[in-house]
Amino acid sequence: MRERNPFRRIGVEEAASIVGEGKALLLDVRDANSYAAGHVAGARHITFSALSDIIGATPKAQPVVIYCYHGNASQEYAQTLSDFGFAAVFSVDGGYEAWRALESAGAPTAPLGAALASWLVSLGFPADGVNATAENGMTPLMKAAQEGLADMLGGLIAAGAALDARNGDGNTALWLACVGNHPHIIDALVDAGITIDSLNDTGASSLMYAASAGKVEAVEKLLARGADPRLETQDGFCALDLAANIECLKLLRSAARREAAPA
Repeated sequence: MRERNPFRRIGVEEAASIVGEGKALLLDVRDANSYAAGHVAGARHITFSALSDIIGATPKAQPVVIYCYHGNASQEYAQTLSDFGFAAVFSVDGGYEAWRALESAGAPTAPLGAALASWLVSLGFPADGVNATAENGMTPLMKAAQEGLADMLGGLIAAGAALDARNGDGNTALWLACVGNHPHIIDALVDAGITIDSLNDTGASSLMYAASAGKVEAVEKLLARGADPRLETQDGFCALDLAANIECLKLLRSAARREAAPA
């Protein structure tokens, strides 16, 4: 018999604090349309049928915070993860409605942890400068994305970092994640709600950049998350035209065939 670690029901303030430390997995278990209409920054949408993906891919020691509409269905998910040996599972009382009320009241989505504040200072940002900018408009979120720092990125998102902020070249954090070729960061940003097909000042998307730079892992992840391979630059080139190596070319050709296939 698998050892059970009882889950805890917690209030939204405690949930925000846990998520703000940057190490917890935040799950939204409402329906897909509700998630698309609005969700807590950094939350991943999950259904019960797909819960096995979480169970198989998440370390049992990683904290998991779960919210639903009002705090009822989340308990069923929390109990299941507890039954599978997860050590720190939390169901949010009041669910998304309580979290939204907290944000509307002007309370911080999540306080900055000491490690995140220290990291910000080390880069020359203010200790609370979640949306501060450095040279060429680079934000802390862009820095964390480029360097592949998942913990820092998660903490920034939970603390209200602007996902679609653009640097001096018109690029968002998603572009910088491709520069670093970090698929896990691409996942985190897309889960949080970043615009996947954002175009920079020259009309180039992150997918176009990744293809032109030969970033195979980034191209594969972007396509898997729904990036549009048909978009064109101001000069009329799409990601397929810009592919720098055979691996990217194959991925983009396959995506183009899928787009062209009849429904």
